[in-house]
Amino acid sequence: MSRFWLKIAALVIVVVILIVLVDAFWPSESEPKPKPKTFYDIIEEDDRRLRADPQPPEPPTTEQADPNAVEQQMAEKQDAKPLKPVFKELTEIEEIEAQRLFEYALQQRKIGRLPGPGYKPMVDACREIMRKFPGSEFDYKARRMLADIPERYRPRYKITKEEIDLTRFFK
Repeated sequence: MSRFWLKIAALVIVVVILIVLVDAFWPSESEPKPKPKTFYDIIEEDDRRLRADPQPPEPPTTEQADPNAVEQQMAEKQDAKPLKPVFKELTEIEEIEAQRLFEYALQQRKIGRLPGPGYKPMVDACREIMRKFPGSEFDYKARRMLADIPERYRPRYKITKEEIDLTRFFK
């Protein structure tokens, strides 16, 4: 009877060794799978992007078959001056209040990314910034934050194209 158990144990050991060898020498996928982003990675990326300095919007590209039109477009791009943002100056008290509202909106955005709460407090804070400080850098950042909300949520909060238009700040 003990020989029977020794044979079973030897068979189990051989199977385990074969599994380990096959796993070690079997060709794996050529590219490793990218590490999935965690909630914290997404939040850090949002903070970096939404706190960044204003950048001019990219002009819409149009596909044209006419080579002369393409050359003309290239020449216009070379002659064009880079667009710079123009913001209304705020007083020190307005600056502090706008910064406070912006930080609140950023925190509410983080909470809005979680399942359940939604973006309503963030949208309300952004609209308050846009109402109280029109033309300021914080108005720009609030509009950029609203534009960053996924498309599927925009109808829920009645976000209009005018609210997310950033071109008015570049002259």
